[in-house]
Amino acid sequence: MRTAVIRRVTFNAAHRLFRADWSEERNREVFGLCSNPNYHGHNYTLFVRVTGDIDPETGYVLDLKVLKDIISEEVTGPFDHSNLNLDRPEFANLNPTAENIARVAWQKIRKRLPDHMDLQIRLSETDNNFVEYPA
Repeated sequence: MRTAVIRRVTFNAAHRLFRADWSEERNREVFGLCSNPNYHGHNYTLFVRVTGDIDPETGYVLDLKVLKDIISEEVTGPFDHSNLNLDRPEFANLNPTAENIARVAWQKIRKRLPDHMDLQIRLSETDNNFVEYPA
């Protein structure tokens, strides 16, 4: 029987939503205050959901300590207290929207999990706004 285990973590990061090929006016029209040239930050909450079969020997889908370490090494360690636009090569040419941050987190964690396990990311940017990848 497939079962999901979920790990919740938090990290803080700054970003700016903008396109370099657009004017400042166009960026403000599309991204509003999130396009502030001086950046802005969020206290992100990341939920990592791994679904798989329960191992009959251990009783685990996945040892949550192992999942904690993967998330720390791949996402929270590198992203926490960083400027995503300036400090993280993943976003050098990718607008660090919540949608793209969730997708990047999924890609980084997915490569560390066995193929038979499913992965879903939920990223909360505020108490009211979150994204899920894949949907």
